[in-house]
Amino acid sequence: MNARNRIGLVRTSLSIALSCRSSIRIHRNLTVSWQNHAKKAVYTTFSNTMKFIDIGANLTDPMYQGIYNGSAKHEPDLPHVLQRGWNGGLDKIIITVGTVFDCAPTFDILGTDERLYATVGCHPTRCGEFEPDPDGYFTSLCLQIEEHRDKVVAIGECGLDYDRLHFCEKDIQRKYFEKQLELAAKYDLPLFLHCRNAHEDFSDILRRNLDKLPKRGVVHTFDGTLEAAEALIADGFYIGINGCSLKTEENLSVVAKIPDEWIMLETDSPWCEIRPSHAGAKHVKSKYPTVKKKEKWEPSSLIAGRCEPVMISQVLEVLSGIKGKPIDQLADQYYKNTLKMFFPKEQS
Repeated sequence: MNARNRIGLVRTSLSIALSCRSSIRIHRNLTVSWQNHAKKAVYTTFSNTMKFIDIGANLTDPMYQGIYNGSAKHEPDLPHVLQRGWNGGLDKIIITVGTVFDCAPTFDILGTDERLYATVGCHPTRCGEFEPDPDGYFTSLCLQIEEHRDKVVAIGECGLDYDRLHFCEKDIQRKYFEKQLELAAKYDLPLFLHCRNAHEDFSDILRRNLDKLPKRGVVHTFDGTLEAAEALIADGFYIGINGCSLKTEENLSVVAKIPDEWIMLETDSPWCEIRPSHAGAKHVKSKYPTVKKKEKWEPSSLIAGRCEPVMISQVLEVLSGIKGKPIDQLADQYYKNTLKMFFPKEQS
């Protein structure tokens, strides 16, 4: 990465951080006022009997600052997004970090909220950032983990992505994926993993490093084959399921066969919503007030095309539908799975 690109990344990170700091000031003093009781009831449908942990939400994304493709469409609304999630039954949210430049805005969002946690790592498509100073970049990741040790629950998002090699070549991805496994060993943390069209290389790297990874981890947004899932589970890795895991009938067939004791829930917000065209949509029951035009934003409504943590309920509904099991039974199992991996001190 040349100097101009590095400067651009820093400027982008600072811009997002400043925007997030403004949003967090609102969040810390927020008293949510819903427009009517009916809308509030929608968000609290699941909270009385079930608890959720969203293991992957990209809350530093500019969409939560009202910015889409570089254009401001509405005011920052992350406080409202978070409050909807808490009202909808979320107990914790893990914010995904995909580059060292995500760290500052992420930890600003976390603040002192005991329900928010984070990963720290470098996404495979961003691994070019390690060069030309691999040691310096690695040290920067270490410093972030050490400075926020009580809030960092996993190393990642890291892994391999062969679908987007125009962002980063295979050899660079492989090199720095394996390098980041040293972070998991050093800090005794599980991994938050990404794999796209790279299962063989991905598995090979993990297997030759298994002795360094006693906490293993979770492969998020899983959309692979049943054989791939079974191989990962055999090596001790959990499977993260969100809307992108439930797009096709083949996806549904695979996920239906994954043992419940190896599944975790996520939204990958603001991505991976369950769209009406997706195979899983027929099992979705919960609906949320939504505006189609971003400019028509209002505090009590979601925005069409932008996923939010509260929508984790829909992922659970699809799993219940395809597995033919009670929704509360699955919610309890997936919650316990996540505590075991990321919050072992809270297990009953």
